[in-house]
Amino acid sequence: MEKKILFPQIGGFVHGGDYNPEQWLDRPDILEQDVELMKKAGINSASVGIFSWSVLEPQEGKYDFDWLAQIIDRLYENGIYTVLATPSGARPAWLDAKYPEAMRVNQMGMREHHGGRHNHCMSSPVYREKVALIDRKLAERFGSHPGVIMYHISNEFSGECYCDHCITKFRKYLREKYDNDIEKLNRAWWTFFWSHRYNDFDQIEPPFVHGETSVMGLNLEWKRFTTWNTNDFMKAEADVLHSVTPHIPVTANLMRMFGGLDYRKMAPHMDVVSWDNYPPFHNDWETLEDTAFETAFQHALMRSLKRGIPFMMMESAPGLVNWQNVNKVKRPGIHRLACLQAVACGSDSVQYFQWRKGRGSYEQFHGAVVDHIGTDDTRIFREVAEVGELLQQIAPAAGTLVKTRAAMLFDWDNRWAIEDMQGLGRNTKKYEQTCIGIWKEFFRLGVDMDIVGSDEDLDCYDLVVAPMLYMLQPGTAQNLKAFVERGGQLLATYLCGYVDSEQLCYLGGFPGDGLKDLFGIVSEEIDSLYPTDRNGIALTEEALGRAAMPAQAGETPSRNRQDARESAAADNLRGGSASAKESGVCGEAASVEETVACRAAASAKESGVCGEAASAEETVACQEAASAKETVACRAAASVEGRPEARGDWEVFDYAEILRVQDARVLGTYTDDFYRGSAAVTCKSHGEGKAYYVAARTSAAAMRPLFQRMMEDAGITVRKLPRGVECHVRSGEEGVYEFYLNWTKESVTIPGVKGTDILSGGTLDGSLELSEYGVAVVRLP
Repeated sequence: MEKKILFPQIGGFVHGGDYNPEQWLDRPDILEQDVELMKKAGINSASVGIFSWSVLEPQEGKYDFDWLAQIIDRLYENGIYTVLATPSGARPAWLDAKYPEAMRVNQMGMREHHGGRHNHCMSSPVYREKVALIDRKLAERFGSHPGVIMYHISNEFSGECYCDHCITKFRKYLREKYDNDIEKLNRAWWTFFWSHRYNDFDQIEPPFVHGETSVMGLNLEWKRFTTWNTNDFMKAEADVLHSVTPHIPVTANLMRMFGGLDYRKMAPHMDVVSWDNYPPFHNDWETLEDTAFETAFQHALMRSLKRGIPFMMMESAPGLVNWQNVNKVKRPGIHRLACLQAVACGSDSVQYFQWRKGRGSYEQFHGAVVDHIGTDDTRIFREVAEVGELLQQIAPAAGTLVKTRAAMLFDWDNRWAIEDMQGLGRNTKKYEQTCIGIWKEFFRLGVDMDIVGSDEDLDCYDLVVAPMLYMLQPGTAQNLKAFVERGGQLLATYLCGYVDSEQLCYLGGFPGDGLKDLFGIVSEEIDSLYPTDRNGIALTEEALGRAAMPAQAGETPSRNRQDARESAAADNLRGGSASAKESGVCGEAASVEETVACRAAASAKESGVCGEAASAEETVACQEAASAKETVACRAAASVEGRPEARGDWEVFDYAEILRVQDARVLGTYTDDFYRGSAAVTCKSHGEGKAYYVAARTSAAAMRPLFQRMMEDAGITVRKLPRGVECHVRSGEEGVYEFYLNWTKESVTIPGVKGTDILSGGTLDGSLELSEYGVAVVRLP
């Protein structure tokens, strides 16, 4: 397998971050000190110019690049390369004063005032002109500089504009999509409902708050247009840069599973995908393991946007952020774990926001490598320097790739359609949480799933899961059929195949477009459950006939059902865990991370934590539960008494489809309500593969035996990892590297590990010992 080296000049992993020298031009001593401290911290890259427009062009048409040239020269002379940003993320005051059309119009139809950032109109001709001018001048001045290795386009694209330019562009976009045929649009949007039919494209407005918001097609196309328009803006910047310096790659920093833009449409127009990673470490609603594993999901999403090349973690907090509800400091050892996790998941960079804390304004207290004290003896600086050394040690792994045989389908279109659909429970749709929960459960089995679009090529995968695939894109059904026919293992869940890409319901039974024949079932109804409702799924002998899931370290196979309840609470898929005390969750989980769900629920029944914690002794459980009325744990504990206990092997909550079985085998049936005894889990063989269908929402942990069964049939090995430990594999022409991360405060032993631990230099011949928050990078023999 060929390596994909992003930056041969660096000879390993990028280590750096956002550097804002324009804030310190009056302090040359600090600028000199910055370079010396960067070298001490093992920094080899700096992202410069991200919000520098007012200094680069202090007056219209008057440019000052000399200070930037001095910075880039000084960095390069000291072995530090520059990621040069375009400054379009924030506009100078002179621009907004002279060209107010550059400022957005909000959803109320009101023009915004100057200020903030990331709030320009993507359609404004004059703004595009001004951006193109400064981009071209930057490329012409610095594109031939040997220290410039990448362009960073704008910053964290987001938001919508409802100005006349955007409305005109939206109408043009619709004309092109619907072949200038307004009746074609009317049929696609079902506008005959409530007499919302259009006579002309010029009658169409975007979904203003006080306007048309009840046409699902309009709402979805506006979101699609916003992505299209943002993408068009980004491409316009990239085209200018490439026209001058085609040899320099471009990127734009993305933001997790951001809901405002379809990143899958934007990634093809970047040379490298990058993203900003700010996990809420040490929060009070989940374990550290859950936070880490969800972050691994986000890394996998970014990795999958552009498979076949490493991605970049463009930003992360070396200590803390300043914009979360509670801004916790990273505990000792967590920074190293988080940085190595990014690399393990496929990133070829570890970068920060920010290098040095500013003295004033909005982000003056946002974490940085260099604090206001300005020295190299702080804990944060030492931990960053440690990461710099670590990255040098594992430099041979740079350019290697994560290759996996399993994938999850996730579409932004599907996400938007589910959010906007008028049905199910208002507050329990939770498409994203459902995907993350299932992904994490496979991850606990050692499967590092890619996250791909439903219309993407699945030939390199042997196992695919498709949670809540409500909307089917053209060709999706055929794609899934072909996957199963050639031997793939496919799992779909409730809410599958209800609508097409225009959000029109399929006729003839769900799932539509022929998928009911693939799965051998028809979904006739879907029942939404209150938090107090109870149902379960009893598995058949066939479903239970396989070997039990191998226990993780410190577990017994009998904990599978207990883990299911714990997972339901941790993943926040419903109002809370049914009975943490009875299930044994708290006693087991306490040795991992004492979460709110376990601490509070364990004694809630006896102590009345939820109602009377304020007067209780200040134990950990009461302290946490006193303010937990809105948390999973408190809601669960409050309703333990008087709520019927779920029956069956899997507990059902939120949603349950009532199926008509055609020719599928029934693996599980409902235990309660009028549909008791009807099919809830099915499987149908199709060609060389199998198509599974789970018709109700249940915890991902409960489904672990089913996941294992699919893995066995797909020939994918189940890894026996201790709880709280993650493993990733990167491979390339020079070798295979296994990354192990221990997110617990306990020492653990991982069996079946052979090779050389690059960090310690030791040879492993059967097992690996990891200390508290320990890491290891093992090169396989």
